[in-house]
Amino acid sequence: MSFKKENKPVKENELVKNRDYEITIEDMGNDGEGIGHIDGMTVFVKDTVIGDVALIKIIKVKKSIAYGRLVNLIRPSEFRVEPMCPKARSCGGCVMQHVSYERQKQYKWDKVRNCLQRIGGVEAPETIMEPVYGMEDPYHYRNKAQFPVGRDKDGKVVIGFYAGRTHQIIDTDDCAIGVPVNKEIIRIVRAFAEKYNVSTYDEVTGKGLVRHILTRIGFTTGEIMVCLIINGNKNDIPHVDELVERLAGIEGMTSICININREKTNRILGDKCVTLWGQSYITDYIGNVKYHISPLSFYQVNPVQTKVLYDKALEYADLSGDEIVWDMYCGIGTISLFLAQKARKVYGVEIVPQAIEDAKNNAKLNGFDNVEFYVGKAEEVVPKMYRQGGDAAKADVVVVDPPRKGCDAVLLDTLVAMAPKRIVYVSCDPATLARDVKYLRENGYDLEKVAAVDQFCHSSHVETVILLSRADR
Repeated sequence: MSFKKENKPVKENELVKNRDYEITIEDMGNDGEGIGHIDGMTVFVKDTVIGDVALIKIIKVKKSIAYGRLVNLIRPSEFRVEPMCPKARSCGGCVMQHVSYERQKQYKWDKVRNCLQRIGGVEAPETIMEPVYGMEDPYHYRNKAQFPVGRDKDGKVVIGFYAGRTHQIIDTDDCAIGVPVNKEIIRIVRAFAEKYNVSTYDEVTGKGLVRHILTRIGFTTGEIMVCLIINGNKNDIPHVDELVERLAGIEGMTSICININREKTNRILGDKCVTLWGQSYITDYIGNVKYHISPLSFYQVNPVQTKVLYDKALEYADLSGDEIVWDMYCGIGTISLFLAQKARKVYGVEIVPQAIEDAKNNAKLNGFDNVEFYVGKAEEVVPKMYRQGGDAAKADVVVVDPPRKGCDAVLLDTLVAMAPKRIVYVSCDPATLARDVKYLRENGYDLEKVAAVDQFCHSSHVETVILLSRADR
């Protein structure tokens, strides 16, 4: 006996998958996508901007929301511009290149304000918010790039970036937000891989040699690093000396190395690096502070805006030269050393041992003897130091720059117990920032100043630095 499958009846006003609809975009979402409404249902549409009237195809329908794909524009928004990069729509890196830069900045300012108001419970946060700090030229700002390497269905070498939410490589020779020299580096590696039929990594099988190309540039020094991430050893690269010779011919080349990653994982970098030519690091500055940067170092990718961000953090810290400062989630000590220029003593803590080694070396490099660094989780190290007493427990100013998930609850409790006069919070996620602000405001702190910094132009991300002061100061 067979049963005929009946088509599910479509309810009135219910959106239908794969059907085209007209929509007006009224708002923008957390990831930079456009938001509109069709028959009362909220619809998210990538590649659109407020004011667009568009024909879209519904690709997913949930209980109360739906997702659409842009088919064509019926009437473009006044905020829409032509992307500089022809692959901006397919690439997962720049989700907002089609939005005018002024509107991008407004979007990020609104994002911070809305989170502080909705999640943080801050009334009228706009009254304490500075105008967003943007760039004069929001292109070619990244000092770091990671290009996946693979082959297409015809066996041709492809180098570029992943398409949004996939690991499909969008082949490219250039990047509008990367530095121009990357184009030459890609050209050399591509030609070399094709000439000697160098195998490329296959995520499905875990086989193949070359996984990624990592580049780092010192914007102040002009020094260049190229690091090949490989699933093997140096000796597995055929004619490697020829590749090194060609890369070394690029003006400014300072470091050529490999990083070994044999793990079948999405993690880009392995733990071991081998220098093939030149130094194992490059040097760069943020303001007057000098840093050595290795392939494994965490270092902000936009040095121009990092200077803006750190200057603002230093301003909010309001140091006179006699303060004890904690820098939590300190990385390689970038903010710590900025603060050390004006503080009596700075303590930094970071969970990554290599980062702390870099931080200690950077302190020596700059001649700072008023900084100490500790390896471990901030939520474990800081409470322990506080219980032990001493100068480290008497913080006048605390700077936190946590990962996207925000501060750990134990760390927040310890901050409140330490009772510093000022807390400067640097955040890459306004939602978790707002959550932590709510807690600190409920426990004796006032939110006084807010500054949004456009660190990642043409993306939906925004960096924020805020000042909280103890209410009984």
